[in-house]
Amino acid sequence: MATRRVRFTFEGDAVTEPIIYLLGREFEVVTNIRMADVEQDFGWVVLELDGSHDEIDRALAWVEEHGVRVDPVAGDVVEG
Repeated sequence: MATRRVRFTFEGDAVTEPIIYLLGREFEVVTNIRMADVEQDFGWVVLELDGSHDEIDRALAWVEEHGVRVDPVAGDVVEG
């Protein structure tokens, strides 16, 4: 079991899609929203993802395929 903190940045149509909800349903990961700021056409969310390393990697690749930028988070600092 692993925990990984990431920041998702949504733009355009990706803001209105239920990406985080689908992530939790489609992959064996648990999502825990730590911070968020979402508006009509732009938003970001800092998440903790719990699951196996491989499943988290698969889930993040899927998120990026849906047009969401994914950046690692170390402590309280966002990298990237």
